[in-house]
Amino acid sequence: MSAFTDAELAYLKSQPLMRFASASPSGKPDVAPVVFAVEGDDILTAGFDITHTVRYKNILANPRATIVVDDLASYKPWTPRGVKVIGSVVVEEHEGAPRFRISPKVIISWGINDTTPGIPKMERRTVG
Repeated sequence: MSAFTDAELAYLKSQPLMRFASASPSGKPDVAPVVFAVEGDDILTAGFDITHTVRYKNILANPRATIVVDDLASYKPWTPRGVKVIGSVVVEEHEGAPRFRISPKVIISWGINDTTPGIPKMERRTVG
């Protein structure tokens, strides 16, 4: 069984950016928009050399992150939707460059699995 529902996977694959949040060992937060891909149950970062970023230093010292992918399906009616993943992170080599692999521990989604108009139902589940 996949960590993500079919609706969550379809949504994630339709979006170009996520926000990647990490924290230093002392708790100083950092968040950055990054491109991503889904591979099985994991979220992978892609793009430029991450070794020069604050999040790279943070993840080496504190290998946990939260990512958020969200948007507004409509303004009228107000229809927010998104997926939030809290998980562990490893740095791996891919095609000669490091990238992050985020493995979900908690998945929270809204407006994805239940698309009833109005305030979206938030769903939270522990995985892995």
